Amino acid sequence: MHSLGMIMGTLKSNVVATYKRLLNQDVITLISETGSDKNVLLSYITRPFKVEWESHEFRSHTNMWECQQIAKTWVKYGYNVDIIDWDNKSFLPKKEYSVFIDIHSNMERLAPILGDNCKKILHITGAHWQFQNRAEMVRLSDLKSRRGVELKPRRQVPPSLGIEYADCATILGNVFTQGTFAYSGKPLYPIPLSTTVQFPYYEKNFDKIKKNFLWFGSSGMVHKGLDIVLDAFSELPDYHLTICGPVNREDDFDKAYFKELYQSQNVRSFGFIDVKSDRFLDVIMNTNALIYPSCSEGQAGSVITCLHAGLIPIVSYESGVDVNGFGIILQKSSVDEVVESIKMLSQKPNEELRRMSKSAWLYARTHHTREKFAECYNAFVNNILSKQGRNHEDTL
Repeated sequence: MHSLGMIMGTLKSNVVATYKRLLNQDVITLISETGSDKNVLLSYITRPFKVEWESHEFRSHTNMWECQQIAKTWVKYGYNVDIIDWDNKSFLPKKEYSVFIDIHSNMERLAPILGDNCKKILHITGAHWQFQNRAEMVRLSDLKSRRGVELKPRRQVPPSLGIEYADCATILGNVFTQGTFAYSGKPLYPIPLSTTVQFPYYEKNFDKIKKNFLWFGSSGMVHKGLDIVLDAFSELPDYHLTICGPVNREDDFDKAYFKELYQSQNVRSFGFIDVKSDRFLDVIMNTNALIYPSCSEGQAGSVITCLHAGLIPIVSYESGVDVNGFGIILQKSSVDEVVESIKMLSQKPNEELRRMSKSAWLYARTHHTREKFAECYNAFVNNILSKQGRNHEDTL
């Protein structure tokens, strides 16, 4: 277990509010130095408070920094914050909480215990579980029909009535993601996904790279459309695909697509890649566009990363990212639609490709940064407190 001194030193340079920090096996506690007795319970992840700030984990997923920022925001407003992991099923409250925030699994269990005086906020990081589970199963069924291969589902989400028990929700995603929760009638407050990395804008030789594409994603190859992309590139021998993602961790997919992954002249697969590595820099410098036909996301972090890298996005509507004016939205994410989109983009004049690339980069710099996330989450907290008709020193 980490010592308190080590933990205090971890975030000394990036903590806005001043607080003391306590740690046990299950709960991280941030104590506001205002002497307040107001408490927030945050059910998300404790890992960001246990590892060094420079750790590669802060580059592997946006949730590490975002969870930390959510907690820091409430501390700034004078609240003590207890953080538990989203899958902690044994925690029971031993104090009164003014606010409870959960990402999925604990709202239904803890909301009745916390009572009516506790403001309950669902922090939504993906599409509704029913939509996501159904979408993945449809993709697996389509693959079975297309190639006669049956693979395991990898991104199934446990059922949850979190939105039903919440008073309101913050949500990472655009109108697609919001639409999967609209039935609830609960207030939804969009918060833009942050990023793990920012790049300067790189000038590229589009005449040389216009037929080079990237698929970049995490687990759930069929869920995130890699099967569709590989089938498309088997029909495009003059086009080139680079794959960055943990394909080899899914043995059934790796076996089903062994030929396309490892024996195709126009496909190379790097596996998991550090976005701050020289290898990834080489990839983005020699790539025209991202192709990412995922079937369900909150707001796809891989797409945001690639926008920051100036890659032109060809993405599904369900990726949850707006690309109007500088990318292509796939409506069906079929093999034929992917093939046609790749051809259409590659045939555009170099200057148009440069304009789209620069626009993608500028959009990411404007809408998807840590500073923007912090600004929008702060505005949400301020709004919630103001709606209660009290100032920031009063309780909810």
